[in-house]
Amino acid sequence: MSLTLSVALFAGCALIIGLVGTRLTGVVDTLADRTGMGEAIAGAVLMGMATSLSGIVLSVTAAWKGQPELAMSNAVGGIAVQTLFLTVADVALRRINLEHAAASIGNLAQGTLLMCLLGLLLVASFSPEWTLWSIHPVTPILLLGYVYGLRIIDEVRSEPMWMPRRTRETREDTPDDEARRHSLTRLWGAFVVLALLLGISGWVMEKAATTLAAETGMSQTAVGVLLTSVATSLPELVTAVAAVKRGALTLAVGGIIGGNAFDTLFAAASDVAYRDGSIYHAVSDQTLLWIALSVLMTAVLLLGLVRREKHGPARIGFESVALVLLYGAGVAMVFQDAS
Repeated sequence: MSLTLSVALFAGCALIIGLVGTRLTGVVDTLADRTGMGEAIAGAVLMGMATSLSGIVLSVTAAWKGQPELAMSNAVGGIAVQTLFLTVADVALRRINLEHAAASIGNLAQGTLLMCLLGLLLVASFSPEWTLWSIHPVTPILLLGYVYGLRIIDEVRSEPMWMPRRTRETREDTPDDEARRHSLTRLWGAFVVLALLLGISGWVMEKAATTLAAETGMSQTAVGVLLTSVATSLPELVTAVAAVKRGALTLAVGGIIGGNAFDTLFAAASDVAYRDGSIYHAVSDQTLLWIALSVLMTAVLLLGLVRREKHGPARIGFESVALVLLYGAGVAMVFQDAS
């Protein structure tokens, strides 16, 4: 594949991912109301899974081809940039800090689960390089931890032991009566089709990304963190802003955090696909840095959800400013290592 063709394919896939993500928001928001699962769970499971399909296909394909750096950096880079996207959604809301208006026990629980899963990735990297059929023991633990975490989130949503204090700006997750007029069959059909489009885009994008890395001399880590992770994360940006515009604030935050939690499973799936041993031990310190950076950014986001500042610098929350600075520092370190 030529460099020109790879750039064109990369841009085309990014455009498709962005357009599909816009449509996906309305479908998931309606499904959340129609099925009664709520925006927090719909954001974590449906939105998170669907918007992450392009990324997981790319990571698994790269791992299968023996490119662990691209596989892992795409995963952890996506988590960092998707957390950053909440800053864009915060700006789009304008009148009040997004973390104030969208505070919910479900989103707090999701953020805690995400930090646990990211911590497991770091533990795996520093643990002994034991494998069974080339699969590290942390891989099944990641999968079980994610499933168990979703169960806890559902429990705290249905029977909460405490609730965030309501203010005039708090937006509660209340079902829309209009959702009952939509056919569940058509909604699920639309969801599956849109999700498949995202998955196919990720498969094509991996081929373009591999060519870009080879032709431009960029490292696989730089390509994964700065290019593929941003492009495959476009649905999260589009859906977060679209959800804010629809007034589905819990869905906006839940979709990002839930998508990030699902993205940690990129590593588990990539470890299964990688046939040369543990993928956690095949990555560089630069990739591990982005895992640690994602932990820090998630912690800042949780502080914002707990503090619930109404207005901060530039009419956004303090956590949004901190997220921009942290992500910028990470990008600067990537360029420093590349120079």
